[in-house]
Amino acid sequence: MSLTDKEKKALMARHRELFKLAGYNRKRVHKKQMEFHRCSARNRWVFGGNRTGKTECGAVEAVWFARGIHPYREIKGPTQGWVVSLTGEVQRDVAQKKVLSYLPKEWIHSIVMKKGRRDNPEGGIIDFILVRSVHGGLSMIGFKSCDQGRSVFQGTSLDWVWFDEEPPLEIYEECRMRVLDRKGDIWGTMTPLMGLTWVHEQIYLNTDDPEVWHQTMSWQDNPYLDKGELELMERVLSKEQRRSRQYGEFASKNGLVYPEFDERVHVIEPFDIPEHWQSCISIDPGFVNPLSAHWYAVDGDGNIYVVAEHFQSGKDCVWHSERIKQISRQLSWKRDSAGRYAALIDSAALQRTLSGTRSVAQLFSEQGIAVNPKVDKNVPSGIQLVKQYLTNDPDRPRLYIFNCCSELIREFKTYRYGSGEEPIKKDDHALDELRYFVASRPSGAVLPKAAKNEVQKDLERLIYQRKRKRF
Repeated sequence: MSLTDKEKKALMARHRELFKLAGYNRKRVHKKQMEFHRCSARNRWVFGGNRTGKTECGAVEAVWFARGIHPYREIKGPTQGWVVSLTGEVQRDVAQKKVLSYLPKEWIHSIVMKKGRRDNPEGGIIDFILVRSVHGGLSMIGFKSCDQGRSVFQGTSLDWVWFDEEPPLEIYEECRMRVLDRKGDIWGTMTPLMGLTWVHEQIYLNTDDPEVWHQTMSWQDNPYLDKGELELMERVLSKEQRRSRQYGEFASKNGLVYPEFDERVHVIEPFDIPEHWQSCISIDPGFVNPLSAHWYAVDGDGNIYVVAEHFQSGKDCVWHSERIKQISRQLSWKRDSAGRYAALIDSAALQRTLSGTRSVAQLFSEQGIAVNPKVDKNVPSGIQLVKQYLTNDPDRPRLYIFNCCSELIREFKTYRYGSGEEPIKKDDHALDELRYFVASRPSGAVLPKAAKNEVQKDLERLIYQRKRKRF
């Protein structure tokens, strides 16, 4: 059905209003910015380098909520929200300036100042702005700064809060309470310069809360930055500074066992694994501690793919076995001639259980998991092998992890050395069984012949044939 002229004019007016925000459309919004705006999670964060467009995301989101014209969310009436900056001066120079640039004057009902003149809000510090909502009534954009202390963040119900840069934990927690009864939204935009703080732990490493979402933005994600300016910034910044200011990564990499791990490179979208790539499962057993199991595939070039994950604590061997078999069936994972699934397992599984009758390895075998406990547990050499797979080629590593393997990804981000040369024995269950598998490859510690599967044998024959052709 075609639109009437009146309907066309109304639609065009609506479109102009949505994208009238001081040239946000003319600046050619890039892909990562739109991913942020489209995300339906209620707690969204952008970890971005300088000049990546992260602050634009936060300011436009605030104006959309206040005006009631968010193109990807239903806003039914006027809203109340806060823009939270580190100090009043930073508020004036960054977040406040951005909000005013995206807020047409005809939408503004009134402005109340903390410091400065109302007829020159850009030069002062704003207390709040009342915005005319398209749904009738007035929305409020309030401005707060962390240096005011926790007490000024108490007692108000809000629809949204925007953190411009990282707030102290106590202020973040107070603001979460402010949006609780209205089921409101929180978003943050920041360059992670303060190291491995609470944001790294609760937001960046989050695996439990489905409402928490994050993305990173780098200079490369913003195709509209001047190349000459980028080259200049790259020359004046150290390698460590570039990790945060260019790529939006958390600044402190000191002490990480695998600083080579790059989520943008090594974590990929799942795809259907050919049957002849399927290798085996690797298990780090735990019953009080988590049991970690991953499914590993190897392509014809020897690249490793971690394609599925089972990670659970507090369950017995029968429960874990059933879950492993269920995931294997979902993957159409191959079995041996006896109908069992092949798996590597920590040699500690040879020890008997508390009942004293059978070992963990025997229990798994009885449940249809053919475990092989002959694994190389040398930690230093195993770490070096994993590093080789991570850094074989900066553009094309040999280790890829499906993004559904959240616990393995989390451990890569947190696995650290202690005061000596040994890694801290904490949050390493998935990385332990990854080492078992990597060390079992032909380029690492070779398993006894009886333990090799057909894929490993085919790969060794292929490598041998290539060596013969070279010579």
